[in-house]
Amino acid sequence: MNPQIPLAERLRPKNLDDFIGQDHLVGKGKPLRNMIESGSFPSIILWGPQGVGKTTLAQILAQSVNRPFHFLSAIEAGVKDLREIIQSAKGLFPPVLFIDEIHRFNKSQQDALLGAVEKGRISLIGATTENPSFEINSALLSRCQVLVLEQHSSEQLNDLLNRALRADEWLKNQKITLKETNDLFKFSGGDARKLLNLLEAVVFSILAEKKKIITNDLVQKVAANNFSRYDKSGEQHYDIISAFIKSIRGSDPQAAVYWLARMIHGGEDAKFIARRMLILASEDIGNANPTAMILANNTFQAVHQVGMPESRIILSQCAIYLACSTKSNSSYLAIDLALDEVRKNPNLEVPLHLRNSPTKLMKQLGYGEGYLYAHHYENNFVKQSFLPSELENQEFFTPGKNPREQEMQQFLDKRWGKGPNGTK
Repeated sequence: MNPQIPLAERLRPKNLDDFIGQDHLVGKGKPLRNMIESGSFPSIILWGPQGVGKTTLAQILAQSVNRPFHFLSAIEAGVKDLREIIQSAKGLFPPVLFIDEIHRFNKSQQDALLGAVEKGRISLIGATTENPSFEINSALLSRCQVLVLEQHSSEQLNDLLNRALRADEWLKNQKITLKETNDLFKFSGGDARKLLNLLEAVVFSILAEKKKIITNDLVQKVAANNFSRYDKSGEQHYDIISAFIKSIRGSDPQAAVYWLARMIHGGEDAKFIARRMLILASEDIGNANPTAMILANNTFQAVHQVGMPESRIILSQCAIYLACSTKSNSSYLAIDLALDEVRKNPNLEVPLHLRNSPTKLMKQLGYGEGYLYAHHYENNFVKQSFLPSELENQEFFTPGKNPREQEMQQFLDKRWGKGPNGTK
């Protein structure tokens, strides 16, 4: 074992027997194990957080079919690289093309893969940390099987540490005692590669101080010196996006722009930031200012088209607008209340007068009978019941105390009359 090679690379599994985690994919009778044992697999997308084994599983897959294996990073590769690999594909056994961070390919780069994947000239394995539904062209996605990888549990990370101390010759020779592991797990954030890199850094540190015991205090000291405070896959990723969202929700544009700058400086994906603002525009602003969602959606589309560094300006504009907008979470509360009711009573009957009646039999059974067509009445409204009888007086939506939703309140009052919350 060469200590000049990173520990994570030295311990990279060569087969499924050495692979830790993802039992739902690699366990007996599960999809990836079946592919590997059969020596045949379709083009696939591996979706999951960093450090859960996407690259390792791709290599094991490629070895199982004994075909040429090409590795590309979407950060560095372009259409020219793709075409060279596709044009070199000859014979009965197509090469395996692994593309790391495939979500970073733009539309034209992803389109360049379509023909080769469809005709079977290559077997594509794409790895992504982002939701493929958002980041991968629907045409390419429809030609691939998506497999979801899960973050490692504490038990699996503990197994990984024990294997490292037992199986790596260099580590074993150091006779290290692992007294505490909590901070190793905390700073690695479920990322197996980061866990092993941190372990190795800690071992180098204690050897320099002629010590043999790893403690939480020692891990904290080493982590502070060796790891960036902002990691797109670690704890800071979630803490800073949380601070960003809460600053906008709290109507503080100064803090919102600061946390936005922290993410941009740390290399966060601009589309991830834009997507979170789009969710916030509905969850925290909603009908208090419907324009907020339009702007957030346009921001997401613009960021997708423009890219960095110019997208920083677009993100800033949107963040400031959202922070300075009137807030309401009434739509968010309404759907959650409705979902709670559906979970308690999932099969309440649709009232007969609301049912569809396309056939003569359905009409004879009373489907649609008694329904009042709103446009036949003054102001295009007539009172009638639209809920199951068991929920006749149930209310889910309560307009917020803001000008726009108070207009909605007044509209409901005029139609339904004053009642609880003025909605019935």
